[in-house]
Amino acid sequence: MEVHFSADVQGQLDQLARDSGRRCDELVQDAVIGLIDDLGGMRKTLDRRYDEIESGAVEAIDGETAYRLLMARTQEQRNLSRG
Repeated sequence: MEVHFSADVQGQLDQLARDSGRRCDELVQDAVIGLIDDLGGMRKTLDRRYDEIESGAVEAIDGETAYRLLMARTQEQRNLSRG
């Protein structure tokens, strides 16, 4: 398999390889393995959450409600960090 990067990305990869003392192909392979692991974990989480919603174990909420709850929690955290 061949992977082609833009000149900017290749330059960053080359610099990282020099700084770390590792080969570019090793760095790319480690990055891809990490991505595969992350995506696999995310897929399992989404599947589990879907199953929980389907079974009625949790109740789904609409996007607007989720956004309001997130913003409220964010504001609470900001207030706590300000003391």
